[in-house]
Amino acid sequence: MARNLGKKVKQLMTKTMDLPQDVMMDLPRITMIGQLHIYIENHRGLLAFTDSEVRLMLKNGQLLIKGNAFVIKTILPEEIMLEGKIDKVYFINE
Repeated sequence: MARNLGKKVKQLMTKTMDLPQDVMMDLPRITMIGQLHIYIENHRGLLAFTDSEVRLMLKNGQLLIKGNAFVIKTILPEEIMLEGKIDKVYFINE
C-alpha cells in the first residue's frame, strides 16, 4: 500500500510540476530512428547481447529487442545506442 501511495504521489508531482515522467518515475526513455537505431536511457544493465537479440534490465522488468545485424554503437552505465534492423521491442514485466 505504501508503494502505491508513493507512486501516486510521484505521478501527481509529475503532472502538477510539469516534470518529465521518465525522470520522476525511473522509467526508460526509448528513442527509435526508423528501424535502424534505438537509443535507450535509464536502463539497469545489459543482460544479453547477440546479433539478433538484446535484453536490458529495467527497474520493473526487462526490455527485449529483436532483429538482426545488431551492433552496439555506444554503451554507458545507463544509456545504450544500438544499430541494426529492429523488428520488435518487448517489455517483459517480472
